[in-house]
Amino acid sequence: MLSQKFLLSFLTLSLLHNIIVGSNPLSTICSSSANFTTGDPFNNNLHQLMFLLETKAPNIGFDIASVGSGHTRVDGLAQCRGDITSAACQKCIRTAGAHLRHSCTHYKDAIVWYDSCLLRYSNKEFFGEVDNDHRVLMWNAQIALKTLRLHQKVAELMTRLMKKAYLTPLLFATGEAKIGEGSEKLYGLAQCTKDLSGGDCKTCLQTAISQLPSCCNGKQGGRVLGGSCTIRYELYLFFDA
Repeated sequence: MLSQKFLLSFLTLSLLHNIIVGSNPLSTICSSSANFTTGDPFNNNLHQLMFLLETKAPNIGFDIASVGSGHTRVDGLAQCRGDITSAACQKCIRTAGAHLRHSCTHYKDAIVWYDSCLLRYSNKEFFGEVDNDHRVLMWNAQIALKTLRLHQKVAELMTRLMKKAYLTPLLFATGEAKIGEGSEKLYGLAQCTKDLSGGDCKTCLQTAISQLPSCCNGKQGGRVLGGSCTIRYELYLFFDA
């Protein structure tokens, strides 16, 4: 019996290791404002929260949940990219949860972004509010040949997607645009977390779009990762059309 328990524990740890190592997140932020210990009820509540989000969010690609009360309460949000399947969504959220438990151990506030999903938890309620604290800028290091034209097209496409996204129930939009007279195209994506109102989604996306020039002018690709909204553009198709 002892050997069976050891084997089960070893397989569980190996699986967790493979999940963490095999899938690298785009970015992770562990807040140092508040911590908890292994024996803290917050720890058990966090595990319950992760299970709830992993189970419920894939149904519609989004969910929020709360577990516990008072100083042991933990709130969480999970959202998947609007064009992926439920199975891919669940896999991403499961991977994200394992990563946060491994990389943000004992932190009461953390967020992780993957290409296909976002997972966030906190000891402070944050639902329905635009998150201006968690934001990451990323870009493709390759320089575009037609820098000025690309910059103009990115601004036009992102603005169009913003106007489309905040007016849809999914708060999600993708699109493309021709860069010049040739066959080269620009592809873009805009998405807000579904706990936001349409108006707050618009505000969040406008702020994200305004930050693109500071990181990504002339770059072949760029994205702004936020706790409430995300935008991205590339010169190749990166979403399911």
